[in-house]
Amino acid sequence: MIPPLLTFLRVRCYRFRIMPDETASCLFCRIMRGEIPSKRIYEDEHVYAFEDISPKAPTHVLVIPKKHFAGLKEAQSSDAEIIGRCHLAAALIARQRKIENGYRTVLNVGPGAGQSVFHLHVHLLGGRTLTWPPG
Repeated sequence: MIPPLLTFLRVRCYRFRIMPDETASCLFCRIMRGEIPSKRIYEDEHVYAFEDISPKAPTHVLVIPKKHFAGLKEAQSSDAEIIGRCHLAAALIARQRKIENGYRTVLNVGPGAGQSVFHLHVHLLGGRTLTWPPG
């Protein structure tokens, strides 16, 4: 027979179970942890940048914050600095690649805009003429 306290705890744990850490299965978090290989381009204490595996331009780099949040619509005012740091890292990479005459940074927000990985990321696209309007 299971003691009443253990039964109570088991029921409470089932009813209020702790969901797995969302970073455990996040593709980009796994890349940052080195569980999935990537071609790292840049890293500092706030952001990580790597080559996109399906590039849409000669330069197609993804810049992600090391702090996990799903996207721009989930961002809080306290995330403003890290979002800015993602764009500054993109600008630094653009300078290093000598594409300052024309590049684009893109944040896709939600599945309707093409976001398929729900960890905020900035696309840096350049190295070719980029037309307007995009896609």
